[in-house]
Amino acid sequence: MPTPETVFDPALDLELRREVDVPPHLVWRAWTEPELLMKWFTPAPWRTTACELDLRPGGRFRTVMEGPNGERHDSTGCVLAVVPQSLLVFTDALGPGYRPTGEGFMTGSVAISPTATGTLYIARAVHKDEAARKQHEEMGFHQGWATALDQLVALAKTL
Repeated sequence: MPTPETVFDPALDLELRREVDVPPHLVWRAWTEPELLMKWFTPAPWRTTACELDLRPGGRFRTVMEGPNGERHDSTGCVLAVVPQSLLVFTDALGPGYRPTGEGFMTGSVAISPTATGTLYIARAVHKDEAARKQHEEMGFHQGWATALDQLVALAKTL
C-alpha cells in the first residue's frame, strides 16, 4: 500500500537519514506522546515546554520552544498523515482542521522502518522554495535535527 511520504527534492528540501540502535516502536512513541516529545524535540540548551498533538489527519500539532535567553517560539500546525509505527507528516502551513495559516515555513515528515539492528530514521523538511530551504539550512537544520535525534535515542533507551 503506498504511503503519503514526502518526495525529496534536494533543491527545495532538507533531510536527515540515519540508522539508530533503538526499535521503531520507541522512536514512534517519542514522536507521538507529547510528554516524551517535550523531553527531546528541541536541541539543548533550548527546551520544549509545551506540546499538543492530536494524532489524526487534520489534528493539532503545537509546540512551544524556549531558549536560554528567554526566546520563545510558539508554533501551531496540522497533522497531515499518520501511518502508525512508520510515518508522521505535519505542516505549519495549515492549522488544525486544515485551516490555512498564511505563514507556513515547512512541511515535515518522519519515516521510520525496522532494520536488523534498530530503526532507519528519515526526517525531511519540505520547503516552498529554495530561499526557504536555504534559510532553514542556515538556521542549523543539519546540526539541530541531528542533535534532537541524539536526544530522542538517549530518551528511547530509558523507556
